[in-house]
Amino acid sequence: MPNQRAALVRRQHGLITAQAALDAGLERFEIAELLRSREWAKVRRGVYIDAEQWAGAEKWREQPLIEVRAAHLTLRRPHVFSHDSAALIHGLPLLRDDSRLVHVTRAGVTGSRRRNGIMQHGAAYTDDDVAQVGGLQALGIGRTALDICREHGYGAGLVACDAALRHGVPRSELLEIAGSMHHWPDITAGRAAVADADPGAESAGESMARILVKELQIGDPTTQFPVRRPNGKTAWLDLLVGCHAFEFDGRTKYRNVADGGVARRDAEAVVWEEKEREIDVLAQGLGVSRITWRDFWGAGRVAARTRLRREAELTAQRHGTVPPRELLAYAARMADARRQRLLIATAPDRLILPAR
Repeated sequence: MPNQRAALVRRQHGLITAQAALDAGLERFEIAELLRSREWAKVRRGVYIDAEQWAGAEKWREQPLIEVRAAHLTLRRPHVFSHDSAALIHGLPLLRDDSRLVHVTRAGVTGSRRRNGIMQHGAAYTDDDVAQVGGLQALGIGRTALDICREHGYGAGLVACDAALRHGVPRSELLEIAGSMHHWPDITAGRAAVADADPGAESAGESMARILVKELQIGDPTTQFPVRRPNGKTAWLDLLVGCHAFEFDGRTKYRNVADGGVARRDAEAVVWEEKEREIDVLAQGLGVSRITWRDFWGAGRVAARTRLRREAELTAQRHGTVPPRELLAYAARMADARRQRLLIATAPDRLILPAR
């Protein structure tokens, strides 16, 4: 690609519009040939990307964010990104959404309307509600969390509100935002999610696991409970009720960072470490249950409730319902470390600034 076109792509995060390509000297038949030969991929009408870059982008976060940027290049009217699109921009976890809609909020629009893969929402906002992230304007984290509650319901909303607290948004701010939406549609789910939010959920799966565990009605789970291992390390349990721990296992735990996961070693090493960790936890007088994504939906959820309740009851029979004193004492000593663990520092390359 000539230098001029390459410079255009670099400035637009690997994207190029049809008009920019024409202005840079390409003919329409050349654009068609680049698409036909699969050297370029079409992100949306009139916006293209290098096909290898698109194929290498992670399906559930990187590709949707590319689609958000592509929409930004085509939208002519003033807008801010909101809902799921704002969550992607801020790096908030989302429940999987197959719709792949780009969400924007615009002043002066009545209701919501969907066109060409873009959902336009009409809702009031002020300049103070808008943040600049990576060259895009998006509604802030707190507002985004409440919008997701109203759009997708309690489960998705709890995932967003948990993450908002973990990103340092005070619960009082979430309550204030929810209060300002008093007469807005579906805000009841938002108020419930804010009340139940806990920054101890480190992923969407852990938030969903907490909802599932609460349905067992065996007690309120404590998030990120610390257990000291014989090797001196600390095992941070996802959820603990009495003497029973519940651990969420997502595939990203075992997938290498280069493939969109969080593992920095091969899968065998990660699995072995997990096994040793569980052995150490069991030796402390605790029981352990494993929860996966399939336990959250349909018949799988019904079966999971039966299994998890039975496993927790067996633990109560063996060890009682109150953790050993030494575990509680260690947890008290680790209180400051736990508080630090629950907050995510904003990375320098994701600096959030007021849009003004």
